[in-house]
Amino acid sequence: MSDSSWPPEPIPPIGYLSRKALPIKRNDAEMLTREDVQYDLLEYIFADNTAVFTPQTPGPPDKVTFRDLYVNALYHSNKCSKVLKEKMVETPQFGVELAKISILTNVGRINTTMAFFPEMKTALRTYHPVPSLQKTDGNAQDAPRIKNCLKAALLPSEFRSIPPSSPEEVLERRRAGHCPPTSIVNLVFVLSNHAAPLSTHFDGINFLDLFLPKPLASPDRGRAFLWMIYHYLESEAPPNPFDIPHAPQIPGKAPYIRPLTHAEMMKENVDTLEEIEWGKRMSAQRNLFLQKLVTSMESEKKTKPAAPHFVPTVPNPNTPATRTRSSRRHQEPSKEDGPFMYYVPGEDTSTPRPKAWRSVMTSDPLLDSDEENGNDDELRTDYGSFVHVYILNHDGFYIQSSRIMIVGTCPWALYYRLCNNNNNMYVCVFNGAEDDDAA
Repeated sequence: MSDSSWPPEPIPPIGYLSRKALPIKRNDAEMLTREDVQYDLLEYIFADNTAVFTPQTPGPPDKVTFRDLYVNALYHSNKCSKVLKEKMVETPQFGVELAKISILTNVGRINTTMAFFPEMKTALRTYHPVPSLQKTDGNAQDAPRIKNCLKAALLPSEFRSIPPSSPEEVLERRRAGHCPPTSIVNLVFVLSNHAAPLSTHFDGINFLDLFLPKPLASPDRGRAFLWMIYHYLESEAPPNPFDIPHAPQIPGKAPYIRPLTHAEMMKENVDTLEEIEWGKRMSAQRNLFLQKLVTSMESEKKTKPAAPHFVPTVPNPNTPATRTRSSRRHQEPSKEDGPFMYYVPGEDTSTPRPKAWRSVMTSDPLLDSDEENGNDDELRTDYGSFVHVYILNHDGFYIQSSRIMIVGTCPWALYYRLCNNNNNMYVCVFNGAEDDDAA
């Protein structure tokens, strides 16, 4: 068979190939650097003062900047807590820092296993200080809460219908006269989920490559991001306010992104000494917290008494329990049934009861107490509860009943054991009474 008979290999999408490579991967207590979060890109996006976006929340301005658009979307989310809203109003810079972390969650760079406060206890997440985005000492929550806040940041009309889920649907709503066609948060979700098809707007990259550590100028990437947002939220028709001035414009193409040399790339996203020291200090605080947490858990485990449980036992063949009633001989459980489960209380500081335990190990629990072997006076000293055995058929009709004693004080109000034998059903009920009238 010739090679020409094989189908051609599919062409991989441009730029980013796998979503598994998108999230930032760091160990617990390891800080996220400016390079990890692409700080210069975020700073350009949220520092831009071009007010060309239609507000998505009630307010007087006709047009707002991207910063105000995104921060207001977070603030008006149904999942934004009252404490978070108060902090955003009290410290506007905290709102901007939260928006920067949120947009990284929005595009998938920060996944839901990350948290940003050192006292986090769950083993399902890892703590990471972000010195460049935590300068206001505000609680940045954790990624799952941030993502829940993002998912609830919808337009009022989108709570009654399904939001657009593809770039084509966003454009269709925009052409139908809906302005804005969707929320800014949902648009970023849509563009991130369809990054490969959107590579037609760029040369050799796609939408998610804007947020990855690549040798591309951060200001140019920020401009291209804002161009995409305006293109889908406001208008496809040129001119786009984020076009490069005095540069030839190609319809449907984002502004040119200048590649960087290695030396130029090393000059971007440089952590300051204060940020490095703060990150180390928070990492040490996290490690100390984990050490104290592990120590306390180990001490609790040592001092915690054993929990009550049931154990299966087999009657001692040397001292078999006797059965005097002929009816019981026809109602013994089959060998296929499991062993009877004996209740073992938790660790107790009170005096143990060896006689009672020895008695229950060598007696049949289905016999009446007055038919058991041994010294009845000793047994009655330790016995305090009775089991009434009601024998029913499968239709639920009563056949007969009996009563046996149980060792110690059982904390269960009701315990039952079912077994099939000759079409009968045994039901054992603990009532804790010392006379038949209480049953």
